[in-house]
Amino acid sequence: MLPFTSRKNPVIGIDISSTSVKVLELYHSGSGYRVEHYGVEPLPANCITEKVISDVDAVGDSIRKVLKRTGTKAKKCTLAVAGSAVITKVITMPSSLSDAEMEGQIQIEADQYIPYALEEVNLDFNVLGPTEGNPETVDVLLAASRSENVEMRVAASEVAGLTPVVVDVEAYAIESVYPLLADQVPDQGIDKTVGILDIGSTMTSLNVMQNGTMIYTREQPFGGKQLTEEIMHQYGLTYEEAGLAKKEGGLPDNYITDLLEPFKLTAAQQANRFLQFFYSASQHSTVDHIVLAGGCASIPGLDERIQTELGISVSTANPFTHVSLGPKVNPQALGNDAPALLIACGLALRAFD
Repeated sequence: MLPFTSRKNPVIGIDISSTSVKVLELYHSGSGYRVEHYGVEPLPANCITEKVISDVDAVGDSIRKVLKRTGTKAKKCTLAVAGSAVITKVITMPSSLSDAEMEGQIQIEADQYIPYALEEVNLDFNVLGPTEGNPETVDVLLAASRSENVEMRVAASEVAGLTPVVVDVEAYAIESVYPLLADQVPDQGIDKTVGILDIGSTMTSLNVMQNGTMIYTREQPFGGKQLTEEIMHQYGLTYEEAGLAKKEGGLPDNYITDLLEPFKLTAAQQANRFLQFFYSASQHSTVDHIVLAGGCASIPGLDERIQTELGISVSTANPFTHVSLGPKVNPQALGNDAPALLIACGLALRAFD
């Protein structure tokens, strides 16, 4: 267990997306979790392209700004790399190996699973459990990412004065937070197949859970930036003005019919495409429920449109339904941002592993 779970040594989860930095700090007590601090800071344009950091100092400065605004005293953090930057593979290993022996064996065999030179990647593994039908072996999840993907995020956090203690994968951060969403899915997800559809600014991901375990993940370019750019061109606004108008309202009457409704239809069609990819890649032909997450989940009526288009019940993600709030947390602001905070929340939970 990490020795950083007390209020004296807090760890803050940091989600670095393509357009913003989201930070969240949790405190854990016997009665559950409490949100101590949280904040969202927009990133300067073009400092991240498809989740690859191109300007470490700019990202680090944004992290520093949001940390100062939240008032957190955290000096340690957890981070995540995008699923598209990670190669994962489930392999089998003898169950008799110690952790040290298994690590050595994986280092020897990893080059047959990783299409890069091993000196160019960060490699980690996690024992999933006994192999079905073979008690003499265990299934091991192998995860590897090119070192630059990890190092750029680490460097940005260090610019902000933080020390990373965990670098996770975004999809597994979402898996970590899934138990906090259980009350929002049928039968608390027991014997259910649940899709978490995260529609962000530039990327959309689908993570499919079965009995609380992730069985599928996929991401591809699509997001709210498309709607923001259409608003910008249609009404002669800057990108920043368009984003603010999208969030706060005040656009002309034809905005809903000409831009918003077509975008919601496109988003629903994208969701259907994701499900078809899942069905073709698995033995599943149905999903019982969709949890809608990401910044676009706050678009009025998007959940209903996706539900109508897919014929599947949809709820909007809020991992803080049964989480208490510290005195410095604005309940209304947190409620508004909740669907976009799944990864940050999952990373904050890693402090208690």
